[in-house]
Amino acid sequence: MQNPGSWDPAAYLRFAGERARPFAELVARVGAEDPQVVVDLGCGDGSVTATLAQRWPDAAVTGVDSSPAMLAAAAPRAVPGRLEFVAGDLTDWQPDGPVDVLLSNAALHWVPGHGPLLSRWAAALAEDGWLAVQVPGNQAAPTHALLAALVDRPRWSSRLAPGDDTVLDPAAVLTPTGYLDVLSAAGLDADVWETTYLHVLTGPDPVLRWVSGTVLRPVLARLSPPDADELTAEYAAALREAYPQRADGTTVLPFRRLFAVGHRSG
Repeated sequence: MQNPGSWDPAAYLRFAGERARPFAELVARVGAEDPQVVVDLGCGDGSVTATLAQRWPDAAVTGVDSSPAMLAAAAPRAVPGRLEFVAGDLTDWQPDGPVDVLLSNAALHWVPGHGPLLSRWAAALAEDGWLAVQVPGNQAAPTHALLAALVDRPRWSSRLAPGDDTVLDPAAVLTPTGYLDVLSAAGLDADVWETTYLHVLTGPDPVLRWVSGTVLRPVLARLSPPDADELTAEYAAALREAYPQRADGTTVLPFRRLFAVGHRSG
């Protein structure tokens, strides 16, 4: 998996409510009644992973993440024998045995060409198992397109340390039909849909604050502090133009997300 730099749980969770809603809507489509093994790949700080232990009280729930900072934030939520958090990379994670429910929320867009990875995860499911993923699909939106244009300019590309900007590429995620085809080819009954949320944000430069916890972070990590400040100022000005403040002081951020749920019928 691409290492997008050091995650900052506090920055990521500035919009915890908005980020938790897609997870809840994803899990709502999972029809497992009494799973024994539940895994959340890319669990972050574990706040939404903990809700899985509440929904399925008899299950052993495991959250997996590659970020030490996120795992440290998740650790206080652990419940011995019920909910644990472990270090692991999505690209090479392997279960100890069949998994009843395998979820991944807002993580796969960091993994280029993740169709085969989904097929491998599907193969890890138990009979009557469920695979559910949610992927941000806003790579063509101004939040990503403006940043991609900036890092491609000679002025910035010459200053950026080597890194992977795959997450800015519209091809970083599959089309809805692509996810349907992958799950169906893996022998799962597939349910795929997309939703564009209209997040109503407040405060100064709210869209910049949103992306500061995600897509902007790995770019800034590849710049010197003065250059990072300069690029941020240029990017912020472009975002203010793309997402103008409304008369009531709020700013609307449309955010597209893709959902795919697969079920291995008994």
